[in-house]
Amino acid sequence: MAPATSEASWFCCGPAFGPCSSAGGGACGNCKSASLHCAWPNTSDACYDITRPDKCGDDLLRRTCGHQFFVKHLCGTTEIAVTVRDCGPQTDLWCGEKRCCSGKCATNRLIDFTPAAFTRLGSLSAGIIPVTIRS
Repeated sequence: MAPATSEASWFCCGPAFGPCSSAGGGACGNCKSASLHCAWPNTSDACYDITRPDKCGDDLLRRTCGHQFFVKHLCGTTEIAVTVRDCGPQTDLWCGEKRCCSGKCATNRLIDFTPAAFTRLGSLSAGIIPVTIRS
């Protein structure tokens, strides 16, 4: 997968951590808000049928539980590794949504991070940030 730009938001999973109450372990069963985990919209056929990134024109490769991505804020320098532990986000709900920083923009929400991962790249209060993603 060539590096892609995308919006990223955050979600809660697993044991309570930071702003998160206890939540389920995600589609993979072992997601934890305190770990560098993420959700990807094409982890399985069932996941893809819900998230529908194709409706936004995104042809995403299947990346299953345990796959690692390298991501960084579009206008930052820190790159982190995150591991797929859940299905999401529901990309088709945000087709065309756009976030920019310093004139660099990303569209369509293709990845979600746990609070631990999100705070390595930006503030949770931002809610959504533009990122680059590479395998």
